[in-house]
Amino acid sequence: MNIFETTETLPTVPDNLSIPQFFLDYHGNEQLVTNGQPVQGLEPNPWFIEERTGRKIGLAEIRRRSFGLANAISIRYNIASAVLIFSRNHVDYPIAIWAVHRVGGIVSGANPDFVSNELLYQIQVCNAKLILVHPDALETAVTAARSAGIALDRVIVFDVDSKNAPKGFQTVSNLVWEGLNRPSNLVEPKIDARTKLAFLSFSSVVNLFLQAVAIPHFSVIINVIQMAIHFKVFQESAPWHERRFRPGDISIGVLPIYHIYGLVLNVRVLRILFFHMSLVLVEKFNFVDMLRNIDRYRISHLMLVPPHIVLFCKQTELLKDYALDSVRFIMVGAAPLSNEVNNQLFNIFPEAHIGQAYGMTETCTSVSAFPISKKRGSAGSAGLLKPGVRARILKEDGTFGTFNEPGELYIWSPSNALGYYNNEQATRETFIDGWVRTGDEAKIDRNMELWIMDRMKEIMKVRGFQVAPAELEGCILDHPDVNDACVVGIPDDYSGEVPLAFVVLKPEAAQRAISSIEESARVKASIQKHVSDNKVYYKRLAGGVEIVTTIPKNPSGKLLRRVLREKAKALKKPTPKL
Repeated sequence: MNIFETTETLPTVPDNLSIPQFFLDYHGNEQLVTNGQPVQGLEPNPWFIEERTGRKIGLAEIRRRSFGLANAISIRYNIASAVLIFSRNHVDYPIAIWAVHRVGGIVSGANPDFVSNELLYQIQVCNAKLILVHPDALETAVTAARSAGIALDRVIVFDVDSKNAPKGFQTVSNLVWEGLNRPSNLVEPKIDARTKLAFLSFSSVVNLFLQAVAIPHFSVIINVIQMAIHFKVFQESAPWHERRFRPGDISIGVLPIYHIYGLVLNVRVLRILFFHMSLVLVEKFNFVDMLRNIDRYRISHLMLVPPHIVLFCKQTELLKDYALDSVRFIMVGAAPLSNEVNNQLFNIFPEAHIGQAYGMTETCTSVSAFPISKKRGSAGSAGLLKPGVRARILKEDGTFGTFNEPGELYIWSPSNALGYYNNEQATRETFIDGWVRTGDEAKIDRNMELWIMDRMKEIMKVRGFQVAPAELEGCILDHPDVNDACVVGIPDDYSGEVPLAFVVLKPEAAQRAISSIEESARVKASIQKHVSDNKVYYKRLAGGVEIVTTIPKNPSGKLLRRVLREKAKALKKPTPKL
């Protein structure tokens, strides 16, 4: 067997609608057909709940605000390229996305912790000419905008505190009001949803740099439906208490919307995807606040990543102060959980359905998840393939494997992205005849469960983010004390992996370092600070710095990273900061 796939089929899905047209306007919930039966739509609950205030936002207000913002954008700005959103989670973040889509624009979400040079790179790659920014990140946005030649009247600020709003900048709420009180200038373009770009998502590293994954509208729509069918959301034959998703359930959005996991699985899947649930939207993750919110809002569903799970397992003393019995479903993505962590989580939430999913930006997120037939996913298993997804395992000998044979995982899905934006070479290397080359070593067992075994690329996975060792090496080599460097990832309970740097010092610095333990520590700390000052937080050298006399290389000069990776295993494992 060379191709693995499920027998479940997908419903007929229109391919001429944008994301907001499909989810906000198209009363197609009742027009979608599954197994010959129409899917009925419901609208009894708020879509979003603002965690800080408890404010509830329903479909009518979402439609009104997204139309008002879209109309103002169409009147004031010429959207001929991407719109960059540089913000942590905010209740108007998804509204801004839908407004941009209504005027035919492309959205690119940027990590709000980026430093200005990282943000400038993203602005330049996607050719953004309009920026929406959280006030906390305004200074960085202004610096990057000026460097990119973007006028400051094209920097729009999300509303947080009306009394302390930044002076001289247009706000989202002002534009919404303007758009609702001026004649409509909005004409939504007719599109082919399979080719019209919706997102440029910068979460994949190719050849040292973050690449913009080109995601069309149809990819998001079909992936949402794939998950609905996989979890049998519309199957009403199951007893009420056994249903994994029920109208009225409440999820919490602690994952960042700028990341593909938070964008598709949280904002789209848990509410907008016909599940008829509410989403408590959290601006910035804090573990105690999350516990408090689970208690306060009676959260039933958690979409998390391994660092969140580690906190549950490590800080058990905190758990007794909050009522967590409302939690019925936990899905974990971004990296596998160990058997030990899985068992601890099962003990903390004995009644909850718990399992893992697998996906990547290039597949427009999830392609597998633990099945509805199992209350608990197997430790390390990424579950079953979703409807419409096909998988192949390419072995080292160049042949395609069958059951339990490891090799590189290739994925075909109707949700696959179109490629890397304006990078034909990188696209050819990863998107091959409709298949995505994942760079992950995997196998599929006779139960059709997918198991992710290792990364085949040199890219590190830190807290769910991809980090290129060469990017950090380039930064380290800019330090005045460093002659050579090699960065490897080492295992970490909290982050999955963290970067560890092996460095060769310049002679003068090396003499200082060997003169005393204190001086050696100062040199190492200086290198760590240099990286922290120039890179986003998850790229910091949390694994530390090791001083060596030489970096092993092959005759052509290529770093022998595997040699230092083995050396790193003998070093003391870093203690995670919980």
